[in-house]
Amino acid sequence: MTHESQLTRLGLFDARVPRYTSYPTAPHFAPGVGESDFVKWIQSIPAGSAISLYLHVPFCRRLCWFCACRTQGTSSDVPVRAYADTLKAEIALLKRYLAPGITLSRLHWGGGTPTLLPADLMRDLADTIFAAVPMGEGAEFSVEIDPNEIDEARLDALAAAGMNRASIGVQDFDPEIQKTIGREQSYELTRRVADMIRARGVRSLNADILYGLPHQTRIRIADSVQKLLTLTPDRVALYGYAHVPWMSRRQQMIPSDAMPTPEERLGLFETARQLFTWDGYQEIGIDHFARPDDSMAVAARNGTLRRNFQGYTDDTAPVLIGLGASSISRFPQGYAQNVSGTSDYTKAIRAGHFSTHRGHVFAGEDLLRARIIEALMSDFHVSRAELLRNFSAPAERVDHLLRAASDAFPGMLDLSADGLSIPPKARPLTRMIARAFDAYDHSKAQHSAAI
Repeated sequence: MTHESQLTRLGLFDARVPRYTSYPTAPHFAPGVGESDFVKWIQSIPAGSAISLYLHVPFCRRLCWFCACRTQGTSSDVPVRAYADTLKAEIALLKRYLAPGITLSRLHWGGGTPTLLPADLMRDLADTIFAAVPMGEGAEFSVEIDPNEIDEARLDALAAAGMNRASIGVQDFDPEIQKTIGREQSYELTRRVADMIRARGVRSLNADILYGLPHQTRIRIADSVQKLLTLTPDRVALYGYAHVPWMSRRQQMIPSDAMPTPEERLGLFETARQLFTWDGYQEIGIDHFARPDDSMAVAARNGTLRRNFQGYTDDTAPVLIGLGASSISRFPQGYAQNVSGTSDYTKAIRAGHFSTHRGHVFAGEDLLRARIIEALMSDFHVSRAELLRNFSAPAERVDHLLRAASDAFPGMLDLSADGLSIPPKARPLTRMIARAFDAYDHSKAQHSAAI
C-alpha cells in the first residue's frame, strides 16, 4: 500500500477538522461566561506576573475575498477613530482590575488591518497600553502589516512605539491567483515594505503564505516561495487556505471549480515545505518554519513551543487577554470572548462594562486533553510522564486515551512507555489525530479541510 493510499484510507482527503488553536474550540464556547467571570479572572492574576495582550482592529480598506476573519470595510477614518477611543476605554477598564506590577510578555496587533490606523492613533494606543501594562524584559511587540496599507509615517510610529517584530501577509505572488482571491500585492511592493521595516531596526520579520489557493500549482507555489525566500523572513506560516463560502460570503467570489483537489493540496504543501527546509528553515509544528536562531525554533527544540489563537508561539505567559470586538482571552480558568459586533462592543465599553458574551470554564478532562492536543500539534509527541506529573488523571486513564488514539490510526503512530509520537509519515494526519482526543461533538461544526 502506498503512503498516499494509507492517508486516503484514514480519511485525510475527506476530513474537516479544527485547527486546534484552542481546546475546546471556539464553536463550543457558550453564553454561560460573562463579565463577572472575566473580572474575577483578571483579578486573580498574581501581582508582578507577566501576561500577553492581543488587540483586534476589525477594519480593512478593502475586503480580500479569501479572508474569513471578522472584518468590515471602511474608506473613512471616522469609525476607526471612534473604535480607537473605545479600545482606550477598554484598556482603562482593564487597568482598574489588574494587580500591581503586571507586565507584558507579548503584545500583538491583528485584524483586520491594524496598519490602517493613522500614525497618531498608533502612538496614542501604544502609549495607553504601556501606561496600563508596561513591557517586561525581553517582551515582544508584533504587528500584522498589509504592504498595501502602510507608509513611512506609520512605520515610524510603530518603530518608535517599540514594535520589534513585524508580520507581512503574502498569500501568493502569482498575479492570476492574486486577482482571483481579491488580494493584488506585487513582489516589488512587498520587498520595499520589508526593506522599510528592517531600515527602522525591526530585526524580526514574519511572513504568511497560503497553499490550496485557486489556480495554484506546484510550479506556481514554488515560484512564490522562492520569491518569499529572497526577503529572508525569520519565520514563515504556511497556512492551508480554508475555502468555506457557506461561512464567509465574500469567498463566494472565488470560483470553486478552480480549487485544487485535496490530493493536490498535499502536493502543494510538500513542495513549499521542501523549499523552506532546503533553505535552512526548521520545521515548526504542522505549518510553520523558522530560522534556527529564531526564538520560535529555539522553543521547538527545547519543548516550550505553545499554541494559541495566532498559531504557534514561544510565549509561555499563562494569561492572554484579547482587546477589541470578537477578541478571545485565555486564563487558567477558561476562555472569555468579547461580543463580535463593533456596535455592541462599543455600547458595552462606553457603558463602563466589558463586552464578554460567551466563553468556556475548564472542567473535567479539559486541561488534560488540551495539553495532549497542544503537545501533539507542537512537538508531535506527548509525554506520559508529563501528563501523570501535571494532571490528576490516573495512569490507567492516561494509558487508555493514548492507546485508543493509537488504535484509531493503525500502523501510523508510535506508542511506548514514554508516550505517544507522530512519526514523519503520519504528520499530515496531525489534526485528525488531535481530534481523537477531543471529547466535544463536532458533527455540526463547519471546520476547514484536514490538509
